[in-house]
Amino acid sequence: MATKESKLKNLVVNKCSSSNKDANEKDTGSVWPFPWIKLSVPKKKDKKITDAVASDDSHIDEKQENEKEARIDQGISLDKLSILGRKKKLLVLPLGGIIVHRAHRIKPHAIPKNREPDFLYVYKRPYCEEFLKFCLERFEVGIWSSAREQNIQWVLANVVGELKSKILFTWDQNQCIETRFKCLDNTDKPVFIKELRHLWDNKYSNLPWREGEYSSSNTLLITAPVKALLNPPNTGIFPQNYDPENKEDDFLGPDGELRVFLNGLAEATDVPTYVKDHRIGQPPITNSHPDWAYYSKVIRSINGRLLNIATLIEQMQQSTPEIWRKSLGLQGCSDLQGSTDVLRTSRNFVLLAKF
Repeated sequence: MATKESKLKNLVVNKCSSSNKDANEKDTGSVWPFPWIKLSVPKKKDKKITDAVASDDSHIDEKQENEKEARIDQGISLDKLSILGRKKKLLVLPLGGIIVHRAHRIKPHAIPKNREPDFLYVYKRPYCEEFLKFCLERFEVGIWSSAREQNIQWVLANVVGELKSKILFTWDQNQCIETRFKCLDNTDKPVFIKELRHLWDNKYSNLPWREGEYSSSNTLLITAPVKALLNPPNTGIFPQNYDPENKEDDFLGPDGELRVFLNGLAEATDVPTYVKDHRIGQPPITNSHPDWAYYSKVIRSINGRLLNIATLIEQMQQSTPEIWRKSLGLQGCSDLQGSTDVLRTSRNFVLLAKF
């Protein structure tokens, strides 16, 4: 007798096949709630590509034909290639502290005394526009800030301008892990974690690549050390925050330290190896850090919460939808419709699947 899991798998595979959808293609209208079941749906060949490769068109010379076949084999397009033919690495930039300095009127001591803001308490770092153009030429670029979404958008509009359309994604604190701890150097500021695995696993539907396309070998995160606590070693760098009072700042300039570092990284084979051999900025937080006792509590707290969520999901897999509703206090909900309902509780997504 077929198990419930195999029946479910066959049902989904048949549904995917009948709609001629590629199993690797992102579908923003639904959520696959059973990550423990791996789907393998044959990929339908693109007739246009097959015809183009098989064509004996005299207008396409041998060099163009070889380039076309190489792109098909690798599954990447021209805009994913650098000038030298290598696939561009993923560079994840912050806004505050590196590209701009943001002050707050409720904290007058943080407002520069010898410089006027470029717009509403925001101070652009010298060369920031040229730096962004430099990055976009050599990397696939995303923005990940721990600020709120509404605060990010108007900063982007004033700093990035027309270049915004070339940025792959813009993430805010909603995509960070909220730790419930405070920064040691600012007890009013909560600690947010940027876990790169969320990018690599394509956790959210707004990412324009397939799961597995990026990894620790081709991704660099620029942020503060505490925000990279959960990431593999040498996948991030942690420059000092921009001081708008420093009129000699050229960190983002043509011969500035960061641009020189990134220019070398673009040509490197492996990100962790290059980062290890070319130290820049603050050191990462490891067990040799003087405040490791505090930061290890942050890590244990996050791991404990994830363990609790995993236990809850395991219990759900062995239960019925009615029991799930009861365990989550949703007995009276009658408006949950469709094959999958997504409930957001405390920034974590719990998937209720109806068998």
